[in-house]
Amino acid sequence: MNGGESSKVSISKRITDELVEFAVIAAYLYICFTALLFLKAAILKAEGVPFAPFGFAAIKALILAKFASIGHALHFGERFKKHYPLIYPTLYRSLVFLLLLVFLSIIENVVAGLIHNEKVAESLSEMGGGTPTQMIATVCVMFLILIPFFAFRVLGEAVGERNLVRVFFLPRPKSDA
Repeated sequence: MNGGESSKVSISKRITDELVEFAVIAAYLYICFTALLFLKAAILKAEGVPFAPFGFAAIKALILAKFASIGHALHFGERFKKHYPLIYPTLYRSLVFLLLLVFLSIIENVVAGLIHNEKVAESLSEMGGGTPTQMIATVCVMFLILIPFFAFRVLGEAVGERNLVRVFFLPRPKSDA
């Protein structure tokens, strides 16, 4: 195989790996957001308020997955990569990515608001549910969603991604004990 074919294979593999990573992140976020929206819909329905924006969960998951993919490509949150207990890189990455996602979501809302002829303050007031309390709750829940995601990723880096996937998703050999 010559150098040109090798670079095409590596570019193709890289694109495939990034698409798979994007799909996994988007699916994880979609499941989490849908569960939260289902809870919110159930609570509001009990109070007689109709609420069913499940399409919102898919759109937000795709947008945030793209933001997370960009952060990963730029190596955000990789400060505590070596020689620390896994809790440190897990929490650090969760916090760094939370800040990244909040920052990029603010930009997204401002740009969308400008497209719809809204003032910046109007665009920002709708974030996280519309009230400061809901915004704080949204940020807290997002942090809690990111922790298991990054725990899985950091653990994969420590034991090898293939080993982690094998342990989680393939049947274990039967023991004689």
